[in-house]
Amino acid sequence: MVELPDIEHVIVPPVRDLGDGFMVRRALPSAKKRMVGPMIFFDQMGPATFNAGDGLDVRPHPHIGLSTVTYLFEGEILHRDSVGSVQHIRPGAVNWMTAGSGIVHSERTGDEVRASGGGLYGIQTWVALPTALEETSPTFSHHPAETIPEIEGEGLTLRLIAGATDGIRSPVPAVSDMVYGDLQLAGGARYAFPAEHIERAVYVVAGNISVAGQDGSFGEHELVVFRPGAEIIITANGPTRLMIVGGEPFPEKRYIYWNFVSSSPERLEQAKSDWRERRFAEVPGEVEFIPLPPEPAAKVRYP
Repeated sequence: MVELPDIEHVIVPPVRDLGDGFMVRRALPSAKKRMVGPMIFFDQMGPATFNAGDGLDVRPHPHIGLSTVTYLFEGEILHRDSVGSVQHIRPGAVNWMTAGSGIVHSERTGDEVRASGGGLYGIQTWVALPTALEETSPTFSHHPAETIPEIEGEGLTLRLIAGATDGIRSPVPAVSDMVYGDLQLAGGARYAFPAEHIERAVYVVAGNISVAGQDGSFGEHELVVFRPGAEIIITANGPTRLMIVGGEPFPEKRYIYWNFVSSSPERLEQAKSDWRERRFAEVPGEVEFIPLPPEPAAKVRYP
């Protein structure tokens, strides 16, 4: 009999092909678990390899009520948005974009990389905003790789992308209780995941782990969600890379429609109307956009 007393869910994300073999695995939201702390969306992008002349082309699209967090293992993305930001992101750096009352952005492969071809591999997450900040003014901040703090131990390195853990805080401007990190473990190395955050999970990017007191092991592309307060000690069964996520859940419900997040279904309807009628600010230098998907392709979901 499988014993998983400290594990609430194991989520295997579905895979979507966005074209030309560019695969995305979406672990959150899931039917099993809609959010972990304030995190309401978790996508693994790639790994993918683009031939010369090809690349990523995510046309301008809107967001409200959330912060997007982009973190790459390989390749680069050129970010442009409606507050005027133009920023390349490369491995180890963090792009944190707060949509608040509304922002529009595009994500593309830059001209230099597109000319030569190359890989792309990373994680994009959405962090829902606290109710009091859902209508804050949109902002964007970029954090170079060398500014992201690291915690080192025996056989482990944890890069703290956002939030706080073990007395360390990332400079990335998170506005609610959370932890989000890139944890690399050598074979046999152990990591004790502090219980300071109510909700916690790990996503296995590569490798395989065991969890003390739990039968079996957990492998690539699995999101393992732990029970609140459980003592979690992870052992790497060979070289392993994990994303650790967690935080305090919000007291209010969150709704999702397409790229919009809000505690109010009525606000989602307003955002839909605003995008349909082209009332969002535009991205300088961009002429394309992604139209609002027809119902029920972007059906409202209730976490």
